[in-house]
Amino acid sequence: MATFIIEGGHTLNGEITPQGAKNEALEVICATLLTSEPVTIKNLPNILDVNNLISLMEQMGVNVRCRGSHTWTFEARNLNMDYLQSDEFINRCASLRGSVLLLGPLLARYHKACVAKPGGDKIVRRRLDTHFQGISELGAQFTYNQQRGIYDIYADHLQGKYMLLDEASVTGTANIIMAAALAEGATQIYNAACEPYIQQLCKMLNCMVAKISGIASNLLTIEGVKELHVTEHTVLPDMIEVGSFIGM
Repeated sequence: MATFIIEGGHTLNGEITPQGAKNEALEVICATLLTSEPVTIKNLPNILDVNNLISLMEQMGVNVRCRGSHTWTFEARNLNMDYLQSDEFINRCASLRGSVLLLGPLLARYHKACVAKPGGDKIVRRRLDTHFQGISELGAQFTYNQQRGIYDIYADHLQGKYMLLDEASVTGTANIIMAAALAEGATQIYNAACEPYIQQLCKMLNCMVAKISGIASNLLTIEGVKELHVTEHTVLPDMIEVGSFIGM
């Protein structure tokens, strides 16, 4: 096996450029599905999860263009809805936990979505409960296809409402925000996650002409709009990486 040899007693010096935050990157990439107009995202980290999601978006029919180092443009004008029901799509989603963030945007804009049941421990299953709770509150209906191991979700009409989340799930809050952005009326999310990743997602959506208030608090208000528009967004540096270097 590989061996790391660490010899202490040497003063560290130099400069680093931290990569973009993975958790934010997954959220904002999926949020590009909320509009047919081009959305450019800067400082995307060159890591496996992000690259796999970008590849999945391409297979879904999104026009994806690399604009240079860590900068990509996504234009979700025409999606291949047949591909979203294919076994290939389901298998790819099952191997990529971040794919659950496709649920909110697909439901908001296309009124249907499917989510592969993820593997892993029961903590992950618990987190999906918050996604389903919030989306159901907006009017979506869920059916579980046991044979394929997927959840089919439909919503002819999403209606905003007040909801109290059972836990402040970051990805659950993100999915509900994205679904509520195009819902009719106002949605209030109490016990919402307020991490920087959520704040960044809200700021990006507001730049796309969404109406989100209460950012950085545990009570978010989203007034639904009919459509979202073009924008550019820069992903924050990864806080864990920055903190690690500070600690060193």
